[in-house]
Amino acid sequence: MKIVIIGDGKVGYKLAQELSAENYDIVMIDSNEKKLREAIDKLDIICVTGDGGSVEVQKEADVPHAELVIACTSMDEYNMLDCLIARSLGAKHTIARVRNPIYYRQIDLLKEDLHLSMAVNPELAVAGEIGRLLLFPEASKIETFVKGRVNLVQFPVTEDSRLVGMSLLEIYARFQIKMLVCAVKSGDQVMIPGGDYVIRGGDRLHIAVSQANTEVFFKLLKQKKSKVRKVVICGGGRVSYYLGHQLCKIGMQVKVIERSEDRCEELCELLPNATIINGDASDHDLLLEENIQEADAMVALTGMDEENIIMSLFAKNQGVPKVIVKVNEDRRAKMVEEFGIDSIVSVKAVTADAILRYVRARGNSRSSANIESLYQLVGGKVEALEFIVKSETEYTNIPLKELTLKANNLIACIARKRQIIIPGGDDSIQVGDSVIVITMERQIQDIRDILL
Repeated sequence: MKIVIIGDGKVGYKLAQELSAENYDIVMIDSNEKKLREAIDKLDIICVTGDGGSVEVQKEADVPHAELVIACTSMDEYNMLDCLIARSLGAKHTIARVRNPIYYRQIDLLKEDLHLSMAVNPELAVAGEIGRLLLFPEASKIETFVKGRVNLVQFPVTEDSRLVGMSLLEIYARFQIKMLVCAVKSGDQVMIPGGDYVIRGGDRLHIAVSQANTEVFFKLLKQKKSKVRKVVICGGGRVSYYLGHQLCKIGMQVKVIERSEDRCEELCELLPNATIINGDASDHDLLLEENIQEADAMVALTGMDEENIIMSLFAKNQGVPKVIVKVNEDRRAKMVEEFGIDSIVSVKAVTADAILRYVRARGNSRSSANIESLYQLVGGKVEALEFIVKSETEYTNIPLKELTLKANNLIACIARKRQIIIPGGDDSIQVGDSVIVITMERQIQDIRDILL
C-alpha cells in the first residue's frame, strides 16, 4: 500500500516510523529539506521537498497512485486543501488533522465537501483521555473499547498493595470480578502473563474490565481514591479548552492558568463556568497563591514538555493526589515515569494510534474480522486491537479451550450485544462479536493471525 504523508513534524515522523516498520510504501512531503534528510537517514522512506499544496509536488510524490494521503501539518487549512488536491489527483483515501474547534464542530459537512475519509482532532482525543483519568484517578492510563463499554486500565502496583505476592489465578478466585490481567511491565520486562504469574510491588498491570466494574475493582483493592472535584489546568491551549468544557459539564471546579492575556479573554468567553487566571503556571509562587495544594488534580498542558514536567513534579511535591502531564517526546516520557508521575499523555501518540487504526482497517478489509480500535501499550511493545467478527470462519462457535493461540497473544474480552464477557475456556467467538486481542506481535490483521 502506497501512503503519502504531508508534514514532517512530530506526528508525521511518528507515522512514517510506525508505517515503514510495517512494510508500507511511504513517501513524505515537507518544505524543510534538512528535516527530510534526517528522516531518510533513519527511516526506509522516500522524501519529496516542497509544499504539499502544490499539484506538481504531489505528482512528484506519486499521489495519483496513492492508496492513502495523510495531511498532518500544523495548519488545518493546509491539511484540508492538501487532501482536496490529493483526491482531485486520484488518491483513493485522505486523512486530515483538524484541530480548530470551529472547524471540528462542522466536520461532518467538511468531510463530505472535501471527500475526506477521516478527520483527526488530536487535542479533543487527548482531552477525552485525561477526562477518563480524572474519573478514575487510581489509573495511570485508560483506553476504551466497544464504544466505551470496556476499559483497558493501566495502574501501578504499590509495595503495600493487597495484590503483592498473589498469583493471577488467586486474584481471580478471591475477587470474583470479571476482569483479566492482559499485560505486565515488571522492571524492564514486558509480558502477557499466565495464571501462575505472581504480582510484585512496582509492577504495572494492564487489565481488561467492563466500564461498570472498573470502580468496583479499585474498591475491592482498597485503592479507591476520593473523587476529583477541584482541577487546576496549567496552560490554556486547545487541549485545555476541550478538557475544561468536559469537566465543567459534569460539575467539576476548573481553574485554568494561562500566560497570554488575549487567550485568557477568549477562554473567559469559551468557558464561562471556569476560573481563568492570567499568569505563568511555571511560577511556583503563583501556584501556591492559587492553592495548588488544595486541588484534587493538576493537569500540565503547556506547549513545553520541560515546563510541564517541572510543574507536575512541584504539584506532586505539594501533595496533589492526581497529577497528569502532557509529554510528546518519547524519551522524556520514560524519564517522567521514573520520577513517579504515572499519568502521561501524548498528542502525538493519540494521533498516530487513530491513523494507524484506519490504515490497519484498510489493510484487513478482506479479512473475517474488521479492526475497530487499536492502541499501543508499554511504549509500543504491546498492542491491543478490537476486531468485529463479520462472517463465519474456522474459529467461530468453537470453545476457546479448543483453539491454540500463538505465544504472546491473548483474547482479553468478547462483547456480544449487551454482554461483556471476560472469556473462559467454554466461551466461543460468534459472528457480530467485538473481540479484544492483546498481542506482542506486529502487523496482526485478523484474529486467525494469532492462532496456530
